[in-house]
Amino acid sequence: MSAWSQLVDYLTTAANWTGQAGIVHRLEEHAALTGVSVAIAAAIALPLGLTLGHHGRGGTLAINITNVGRAIPTFAVLTLLTLSPVGIGNTSTVIALVLFALPPLVTNSYIGLSEVDGEARDAARGMGMSGWQLFRRVELPLGMPLIMAGVRIATVQVVATATIAALVGAGGLGRLITDGLSSHNQGQLLAGAVVVAVLALIVETTLALVQRRVDPLRRLRSIAASRAVDVT
Repeated sequence: MSAWSQLVDYLTTAANWTGQAGIVHRLEEHAALTGVSVAIAAAIALPLGLTLGHHGRGGTLAINITNVGRAIPTFAVLTLLTLSPVGIGNTSTVIALVLFALPPLVTNSYIGLSEVDGEARDAARGMGMSGWQLFRRVELPLGMPLIMAGVRIATVQVVATATIAALVGAGGLGRLITDGLSSHNQGQLLAGAVVVAVLALIVETTLALVQRRVDPLRRLRSIAASRAVDVT
């Protein structure tokens, strides 16, 4: 039986979807790991990036510091954490994933606000807006598409990387892959890889739609495009 036949057989067997070791439960664990990690990273990164972007200074230093997370492999961080008092399991995995998610969140939130058109800022100040009003009514809406792009990138990266949780005794879809390897079950191994890929695509598509919806200039561009078509 080929590997792909084993995959189909594994996915079409009802027992493989239920129970503590089933696909559904592993998917729930994976989603929980991703959600918690991205939420913690966003709670740290977004206030930092938005504040620096609003004031227009200190961003380069913050970006360079957080980008260290990109230079160090997540697996290496996870290995070091397992040897620390943190131990193995979900805690060390979440810390490693949070560090992995920080760079795109800090970078995009900072750039999203710092690169808001200067004329828009000047017009808002000319209307007598305070610094908080400028941030809330002008900078944040205009910077939201780029901010959401950072959230999308970070989330998809974490979805794909969270499979390493299985290597330190945590749950998630990575367990399907490691269990498949240890038992020489190619169907289970491929099922884990396929479900992770499908989940990443769903998350990517959903957040891309959200990113498009929060773009305040989307409607204006659509109107301008329709008028250009009418003229021609």
